[in-house]
Amino acid sequence: MTTQLFEWSGSLLGLLGAFLLATHSSLSRYGWHAFLAANVAMICFALQIHAWGLLVQQVGFTSRPHSNCMCRP
Repeated sequence: MTTQLFEWSGSLLGLLGAFLLATHSSLSRYGWHAFLAANVAMICFALQIHAWGLLVQQVGFTSRPHSNCMCRP
Protein backbone atom coordinates (compact mmCIF):
# COMPACT_ATOMS: atom_id res chain seq x y z
CA MET A 1 0.00 0.00 0.00
CA THR A 2 2.76 2.45 0.94
CA THR A 3 4.64 1.67 -2.27
CA GLN A 4 1.62 2.61 -4.37
CA LEU A 5 1.10 5.76 -2.32
CA PHE A 6 4.64 6.95 -3.10
CA GLU A 7 4.35 5.96 -6.76
CA TRP A 8 1.03 7.74 -7.35
CA SER A 9 1.78 10.81 -5.26
CA GLY A 10 5.13 11.21 -7.05
CA SER A 11 3.49 10.90 -10.45
CA LEU A 12 0.63 13.26 -9.69
CA LEU A 13 2.81 15.86 -7.99
CA GLY A 14 5.15 15.81 -10.99
CA LEU A 15 2.22 16.48 -13.31
CA LEU A 16 0.98 19.24 -11.02
CA GLY A 17 4.43 20.85 -11.04
CA ALA A 18 4.56 20.77 -14.84
CA PHE A 19 1.08 22.26 -15.08
CA LEU A 20 1.86 25.06 -12.64
CA LEU A 21 5.06 26.00 -14.48
CA ALA A 22 3.24 25.96 -17.81
CA THR A 23 0.61 28.45 -16.64
CA HIS A 24 3.16 31.30 -16.48
CA SER A 25 1.12 32.84 -13.69
CA SER A 26 1.72 33.87 -10.11
CA LEU A 27 1.16 30.21 -9.18
CA SER A 28 4.08 29.05 -11.32
CA ARG A 29 6.53 29.48 -8.47
CA TYR A 30 4.79 26.63 -6.64
CA GLY A 31 5.59 24.25 -9.48
CA TRP A 32 9.09 23.83 -8.08
CA HIS A 33 7.65 22.89 -4.71
CA ALA A 34 5.48 20.25 -6.38
CA PHE A 35 8.51 18.92 -8.27
CA LEU A 36 10.51 18.70 -5.05
CA ALA A 37 7.71 16.80 -3.31
CA ALA A 38 7.40 14.52 -6.36
CA ASN A 39 11.13 13.79 -6.27
CA VAL A 40 11.01 12.92 -2.57
CA ALA A 41 8.07 10.58 -3.16
CA MET A 42 9.79 8.93 -6.12
CA ILE A 43 13.01 8.50 -4.11
CA CYS A 44 11.01 6.68 -1.43
CA PHE A 45 9.33 4.59 -4.14
CA ALA A 46 12.67 3.71 -5.77
CA LEU A 47 14.16 2.67 -2.43
CA GLN A 48 11.19 0.40 -1.67
CA ILE A 49 11.30 -1.42 -5.01
CA HIS A 50 15.11 -1.40 -5.29
CA ALA A 51 15.05 0.55 -8.56
CA TRP A 52 18.57 1.96 -8.37
CA GLY A 53 18.48 3.69 -11.77
CA LEU A 54 15.32 5.56 -10.82
CA LEU A 55 16.90 6.46 -7.49
CA VAL A 56 20.00 7.92 -9.16
CA GLN A 57 17.82 9.92 -11.55
CA GLN A 58 15.61 11.36 -8.82
CA VAL A 59 18.56 12.23 -6.58
CA GLY A 60 20.14 13.99 -9.56
CA PHE A 61 16.95 15.96 -10.25
CA THR A 62 16.62 16.89 -6.58
CA SER A 63 20.23 17.98 -6.11
CA ARG A 64 20.45 20.08 -9.28
CA PRO A 65 20.75 23.78 -8.35
CA HIS A 66 17.86 25.92 -9.53
CA SER A 67 19.60 29.28 -9.14
CA ASN A 68 18.85 30.23 -12.75
CA CYS A 69 15.11 29.70 -12.40
CA MET A 70 13.17 32.05 -14.67
CA CYS A 71 9.95 31.83 -12.68
CA ARG A 72 11.00 34.14 -9.87
CA PRO A 73 8.90 37.27 -9.41
